Amino acid sequence: MSLSVGIVGLPNVGKSTTFNALTRAQNAESANYPFCTIEPNKAVVPVPDHRLKELAKIVNPQKIIRSNIEFVDIAGLVAGASKGEGLGNKFLSNIRETEMILHIVRCFDDENITHVAGNVDPVRDVQIIETELILADIEQLSKKIEKLAKSAKANEKGAKENLALANELLEHLNQNNSASSFPNKNEVYQALIKELRLLSAKEVIYGANVDENSLLEDNDFVKDLKEFATKCGHEVIKLCSKIEEEMIALSDEENHEFLKSLGIESSGLEVVIRTAFSKLNLISYFTAGQIEVRSWTIQRGWKAPKAASVIHNDFEKGFIKAEVISYEDYITYKGESGAKEAGKLRLEGKDYIVQDGDVMHFRFNV
Repeated sequence: MSLSVGIVGLPNVGKSTTFNALTRAQNAESANYPFCTIEPNKAVVPVPDHRLKELAKIVNPQKIIRSNIEFVDIAGLVAGASKGEGLGNKFLSNIRETEMILHIVRCFDDENITHVAGNVDPVRDVQIIETELILADIEQLSKKIEKLAKSAKANEKGAKENLALANELLEHLNQNNSASSFPNKNEVYQALIKELRLLSAKEVIYGANVDENSLLEDNDFVKDLKEFATKCGHEVIKLCSKIEEEMIALSDEENHEFLKSLGIESSGLEVVIRTAFSKLNLISYFTAGQIEVRSWTIQRGWKAPKAASVIHNDFEKGFIKAEVISYEDYITYKGESGAKEAGKLRLEGKDYIVQDGDVMHFRFNV
């Protein structure tokens, strides 16, 4: 299971710089003018998880394989994007393909860096982008309603119910409300969202791009953004994309020391992924052997057979049992043998709900 995050925002707010920092590679051009990014840049990045290294110390595998997250750097949107302004239609379609949105918001003053609106105002900037997402959803939903109306007229099964819900959602959007704030999230709504991949229905994280002085103590821009985010039910991650971009050439150990010198515990990448996992209700389980130690990403609440399917579909079809050791027990008892001797290895059946950090081995019929 891969996780795709679209990086969006107004032109020239630091999206491409953030992309470079997060992917630790100079894959996106950064320049002091709007629309320096034309095609969406994509990068698949391994998910940082310290637990893999700890497991590897015990197992001594030939390799470590991490889960992956895909970042998509989408060119800057402007007011009128839903009508094609600034190549907006093309960029909006790129966002539809992602699972969630990282909305980069400029939260610093710098007279040497142009702002498309002439001044820095994080809440206004956010509202410009989110209005365009809603307008694009209105256009797409309206087209769907036309089709549903014909189906309802022909008395097709479920069409009237679907049409009623779609009209209710359209009215909600027309009041400049996001689809994610729609109160009636029933099965019809879920099916509609899945089909149309509405932009304003996606999970959103606000990335407050600050200067170095505001990393530890919020400036007024960040305070305003956090107050707005609280009302919308979104989270704010504070990062200085310029500093993180400068860390690209450093080793993991050097990065840790550099962050420590700034009084920061985690990099922007780690915070983004941790928050993204939480927002999308994702967890990781592990497999550990002499060939590889590997993490696998699944939805929280998945039962063992479904979790096994991310390794191979045959594992789900022929599932018999799962051998399970919690990560904590695996480390405490120094591996499978020690955990087994201590009675910490469990055999779980088809109804077992996999927990974050489980170290698992699946028994199955071919």
